[in-house]
Amino acid sequence: MALRLLQRLFPHPFLTALLVLVWCLLVNGLSLGTLVFGMILGVLIPIATAAYWPARPAAPRIGRLTVYLVIVLWDILVANVQVAMIVLFKSNAKMAPNWVMIPLDLRTPEAISMLAGTITLTPGTVSADLSADGGALLVHALDAPDPDAVRDEIKHRYERRLKEIFE
Repeated sequence: MALRLLQRLFPHPFLTALLVLVWCLLVNGLSLGTLVFGMILGVLIPIATAAYWPARPAAPRIGRLTVYLVIVLWDILVANVQVAMIVLFKSNAKMAPNWVMIPLDLRTPEAISMLAGTITLTPGTVSADLSADGGALLVHALDAPDPDAVRDEIKHRYERRLKEIFE
């Protein structure tokens, strides 16, 4: 009974915690009033938006998610240097921009969104479109002489890990 009440009061506990944290950061102070109002927002917003959320997904595997985030942060740093080198030292005639179609094994919207966001956050690539059936992602790469290698790297480095985390 008490567990059911807690689930109704906190349908998305991570979102509640995130909303409280964001509210405290927006106010730029920590006081009892700030925490109480943040908690009110953290409870009311998930309840008010519950109808728009997909069915409650299984909790992601936190350890694997942490490893994934470290890999993505490292890739962002490396890609920043690579893009800077391309911009500074490679002529336009030597660049090979390409569109790459990536067939997706992922099926959950959260995992597909995270993959598209990861690709877009990594300098030199951007997610441009998702097929109507959600089975393929169109990606533009700034310098990809071998589009198949880009596709294989995205599938191996990101999609495989997201599948382990979300599905």
